[in-house]
Amino acid sequence: MKLSTKTRYATRALAELAVAWPDGVMATREIAEKQNISFKYLEQIMAPLRNAGIVESHQGKGGGFSLARPPEDITLEEVYRAFEGSPAPVQCLEEGGTCSLQRVCPSRETWEEIRERILDVLRNTTLRDLEERLRERTGSSPPMYHI
Repeated sequence: MKLSTKTRYATRALAELAVAWPDGVMATREIAEKQNISFKYLEQIMAPLRNAGIVESHQGKGGGFSLARPPEDITLEEVYRAFEGSPAPVQCLEEGGTCSLQRVCPSRETWEEIRERILDVLRNTTLRDLEERLRERTGSSPPMYHI
């Protein structure tokens, strides 16, 4: 299984938005710079994320994008499906897919197992997990306020 560049870049952009959660709205250009992604390409990536209900767009001065929900409520399965569709490794396992040989197919169980393991990882990895990994790797921490 190979992921498209859009899916890979989307997860990186979403990790940045998770770091900014809950109050942060980030400009596309800022996300692009932080993640070394082409601004124009990132613009194309944000539209499917908005259509999938993963991000919200904010217009005007200080506009950009924010997560539509808390990072712990958004799984990589949602992100994956927004760009890749079904995680089934073969067409006969996709929703509505059928095969006249499914009862006797010697490899069907293997393909089912692969699909289930992929889904398990995608369903159990949230944007909160990506945020934590990003913070670990960049040494960033949430702002501290002193009174």
